[in-house]
Amino acid sequence: MPYTYEYPRPAVTVDAAVFRASESGYEVLLIRRGNEPFRGMWALPGGFVNMDETLEEAVARELKEETSLDGVEMEQLHTFSAVNRDPRHRTISTVFYGILNNSSMEAEAGDDASETRWFHIGSLPPMAFDHNRVIGMAVKRIGKPVMPGEL
Repeated sequence: MPYTYEYPRPAVTVDAAVFRASESGYEVLLIRRGNEPFRGMWALPGGFVNMDETLEEAVARELKEETSLDGVEMEQLHTFSAVNRDPRHRTISTVFYGILNNSSMEAEAGDDASETRWFHIGSLPPMAFDHNRVIGMAVKRIGKPVMPGEL
């Protein structure tokens, strides 16, 4: 018999902030969400952690499922836990970041992503969840210069 708790508990997710260098500076890979919540809005690739995988396995799986990128070296950035960050329910997300050194790797939308696109870190679209804040923290961590007002 499976053990269940009588009290609510949060969902656990992962997100991937993948950057690359371009002629105009650094870019971040975003997906256009194909499902609610925030259907049609831009977000970092990510999703729910399965019961049988680590956070590192989950972020690699989600990145591959949603963008077709595989083998990107990722490092843990931060765990975001604001109570209302996801309108569906209480969600805690651990974000990983990486810099794509192989510029020939192309991202292709899959799973619940309807589109992928690289955006200059200073020209981000309106984003789902708290992903604008997440990208701002990742940019500070990797130490890439951003002009005032760009994030």
